Amino acid sequence: MQSPTAPSPTRGTFMSGADYRESLRRYQPTVYVDGRRVESVADEPALQPGIRALAVSYDFALDPDKAPLMTAVQSSRGKTVNRMLHLNESAGDLLNKLEAVRVLCQETGCAQRYLAHDALNALGQVTARIDDARGGREHRDRFAAYLEHVQDGDLALGIAMTDAKGDRTRRPHEQANADSYVHVVERDGRGIVISGAKAIVTGAPYMHELLVMPCRNMGAEDADFAVCCAVPVDAPGLTMVARPAGRPGEKPEHGEPLFSRRYGQSTAVVMFDRVFVPWERVFYAGEWEHSGVLTYSYATHHRHSCIGARAGFGDLLIGAGALMCEANGFDPGRTASLREPMVELIKIVEGFFACGVAASVYGVADEHSGTFMPEPVFANIGKLLLATQIYDMHRLAHEVSGGLVVALPGPDEDHNPATAATLAEVLRANPAVPYDKRIEVARFVEDLTASYQGGWYSLISLHGGGSPAAMKQEIWRHYPVGSKVELVERLLERGVLHDASRPITRNRQPGRCCAAGCAAPGEPIMVRLPAAPPLRD
Repeated sequence: MQSPTAPSPTRGTFMSGADYRESLRRYQPTVYVDGRRVESVADEPALQPGIRALAVSYDFALDPDKAPLMTAVQSSRGKTVNRMLHLNESAGDLLNKLEAVRVLCQETGCAQRYLAHDALNALGQVTARIDDARGGREHRDRFAAYLEHVQDGDLALGIAMTDAKGDRTRRPHEQANADSYVHVVERDGRGIVISGAKAIVTGAPYMHELLVMPCRNMGAEDADFAVCCAVPVDAPGLTMVARPAGRPGEKPEHGEPLFSRRYGQSTAVVMFDRVFVPWERVFYAGEWEHSGVLTYSYATHHRHSCIGARAGFGDLLIGAGALMCEANGFDPGRTASLREPMVELIKIVEGFFACGVAASVYGVADEHSGTFMPEPVFANIGKLLLATQIYDMHRLAHEVSGGLVVALPGPDEDHNPATAATLAEVLRANPAVPYDKRIEVARFVEDLTASYQGGWYSLISLHGGGSPAAMKQEIWRHYPVGSKVELVERLLERGVLHDASRPITRNRQPGRCCAAGCAAPGEPIMVRLPAAPPLRD
């Protein structure tokens, strides 16, 4: 937070969505989609839904009504930057990031760019920790210079974290093929050379740079695999094998993809074949003992962001479900069989989002960097809820929408003179809702829940940011079971003293009614966007 005498922040460079698209032409990455080489990412039809989704994060930051939420002041630099590139300085920042991601994903389904925020915050934490362990400022200063480069350029960063992994029963150094994990193969006075494969890199083809990070805790024998660095997407030796973003140009059998033809997400396998990285882009190489801290920090930030992302997607399902009820001739407020599943859908979405709010409110500053970190138990519970209930969200949307969602004739029939008029008469339900409006909503619900894209949303919700097993492990690791055990022992008048050697009492609640984890007086709080203007009759 700024002091009263601090100078007003300067506004950094912000690109528009069109500027972002044009900026991609400065890069010439090696990208393959559907078995063919992509000549120009900016012009590739198969990638347009992903590019449009990222462009929203740029345009919203320039929208006067949304800018207070979509931008933030980085006080260390005195600059206003895109919130997706901001290091959190308060619980208010965590709340604002959570809401910003929700708003972006209401528009796009999955905004993708928030991964950069999560990685930058984690990287700031681990570089500060390394310096505090060793003395000096080398890692902090290197990261600060890179952060300035990213913020001033308003860059899009892809996160290359999940390695191919190979044999899951073996550690990185035990793999028959060392390239199952990205690792350092050479180092000299100029920098390092890395090889290996990252298996899941979100939005990789239409990013400016990739942040390479380890995906697991490393041991001493895995030191070569403990590497974290930044690489331009067109670095020599870097190849991306990607899938299309969304469903551009597709006309499925039962309906046109009204949403996913516009917005989507590409993922890529990224292969590094002796890619050179200069030292100024290397944040650590060989510091294996800090890899667990980086993966834990990133996972906590990212699971917190995923809560906002899937709440935005849930908003789409809630709105579409209500519209479908209306188009079918029902008012959920008067029809219990529809009201109950609608309320259940609302409960799920706002339930896991509430965990994100709690993780923000109870967030604390990292002891080394000062960056605010979401409270891990609430962040992991929220992510676990959305991961396991995404299928219920789809089911409830189907329940209130009816079978027309997948029973509609194909969209070509809408223009068939032999059938269009009759279909418009017999498939109309609510007299106040024209046939074309009813089927438009039905095809929207299909696109989000009962299509290739719907299955994709389910899978990324389940495994994105880690598997449910990983979240359960973190919840158990951080939940203060010990405090609850000792509470009951006290009520039983056992007079048992706290014993840290007892596994069941090891985790204790640090106290949530004090300055640690609570908003200090005057601390920035969540930005509220202006209310939407009333609709005209």
